[in-house]
Amino acid sequence: MGQQQQLAISNQRSAFSMLPLPPPPQWDASASASKPIAPYHQTPASISNSNSISISISSSPTATKRRDAQQRPITLLPQPRRTHPLVWCTAALCLVFSLFLIFFGVATLIIFLVIKPRYPLFDVPNARLNAIYFDSPEYFNGNFNFLANFTNPNKRITLRFDYSDLQLFFRDRLLAVQTINPFIQTRGEMSVGSIEMVSSLVYLPSTLANELQREVQANRIVYLIKGRFKVRAMLGFLHFGYWLKARCQLEMTAPPNGILIARRCNTRR
Repeated sequence: MGQQQQLAISNQRSAFSMLPLPPPPQWDASASASKPIAPYHQTPASISNSNSISISISSSPTATKRRDAQQRPITLLPQPRRTHPLVWCTAALCLVFSLFLIFFGVATLIIFLVIKPRYPLFDVPNARLNAIYFDSPEYFNGNFNFLANFTNPNKRITLRFDYSDLQLFFRDRLLAVQTINPFIQTRGEMSVGSIEMVSSLVYLPSTLANELQREVQANRIVYLIKGRFKVRAMLGFLHFGYWLKARCQLEMTAPPNGILIARRCNTRR
């Protein structure tokens, strides 16, 4: 049965292979000449394809680089300019000034490390309270004398006191002011001067006036002396100045023969 089916299929294949081919169609020249050729219309698909092709070409990296290279202008490097002489002079002056500052700073540091300058000292070794009286319950009058002692502890530095101001206080109330003329202290010198403080009609609040009267009756008056000094230290060609403050608390007996019984002084910048 299977062999018969195979024989039938083979006979059909041979029959198909032996059929003749149909003749080709005849071309009519006259009909083709008389028939107009329709104009070419570009379809949207073709348009989109052409656009896509043009876009892909324009976005090509190689083409972009070539176009940029053609459109880019040729620039020449500018010639270097010569530096103005004024700039060189300014730079030289700055260099000299910097070297001078460095030298001055090093010299000052060496001086401070080797010489070790010290501040002058202010002290009140003696004082005398001559008078305290009131013209009215709140107006004070008084007379106070003391010795001002200035000491230069430096062995190589000379000091000049350009400005000296001394003030007398009772508690926080100013009673009198005295200034001292400029003077010079050589190395290791001690200077002593008598200072007189006169108070005339100085207003005191009632609380301070009553407290001062109680201290007079108790034979123990506490005064405060404050000093402010502008000092210039001189070492050869090197000069430098600074301000000093002094403070002395004095305990006196009652006038008219009030004497100094205790003191505490300190000097600082």
